[in-house]
Formats: sequence, structure tokens, C-alpha cells
Amino acid sequence: MLLATVGVRTARRPSEDEETEVLGGEIALDENPCIVKLANSWIIMNPGGGPTPDKPDVTPQPPTEPHTVSSFMNIRVADIEACYADWSAKGVQFLTPPIDRRAELRCYMRDPDGYLIEVGQATGMPEGIFARPNGEPE
Repeated sequence: MLLATVGVRTARRPSEDEETEVLGGEIALDENPCIVKLANSWIIMNPGGGPTPDKPDVTPQPPTEPHTVSSFMNIRVADIEACYADWSAKGVQFLTPPIDRRAELRCYMRDPDGYLIEVGQATGMPEGIFARPNGEPE
């Protein structure tokens, strides 16, 4: 089994995407759909369109409301501070710098189509230390 992330994107070239230029993904298929191999997974970027016979009442489209989300990509890194500095220098706009949540350090970014991407580094989790609900302080 292989798990892939599918996103509906606006018209943009994969060579200009954060998925390749920032995250270091490799383009496996340029268009229709664009497929980028990233680490041990695949990101499939579909241009959207209307319903199809296998999803007759569904119209795929990029996110339209930036303040709500029903799913997002999660990227785990070994050194979040280095990653944050490197990707920020490449133009990534993070919502906040990395925040210590006891179980992990994490921050969020958006791709050019508005998809939310969590970037995190496990810290306390391997030792059984977990985040407090709703980010509550100690």
C-alpha cells in the first residue's frame, strides 16, 4: 500500500512549486496530474474540474477559506529550527515560528494554493511527554 496526498491546485508550474524548490521533491509527472515524489510519499496535484462519473456530485477546488481546515499535510523533520531558517530564506511564509508544545516543536506554513502544512519535530513524544489539550500552559 502507498499513501499519497492529493491537492487541487491553481495553474502553476511544478518547477515553481514549494514541493520541488523548497521541500526538495522530485517531479515524477509534470501535468495532468502533476506528481511529485517527496521523501517516502507522493504529492498529487490535480488541476480540479467538475464532477466525474466516479465522484458525480463533487467538484474539487483549492481551499477558499483560510481560517478553517479539514485536513492538512504533516511533515516531520529532525531539526525544525534549521528547517524553519532554510525554508524562510527560500520565501516560505510561516504562520508563526516553531512553538514548543511539550511533545513536539511545530509550526505551520501554507503552500501557494492555500493548503496548510504542519512542520514538526518530535521532542517529548519519544519519552512519553504529550501536548496539553488546546495548547494550555503548564
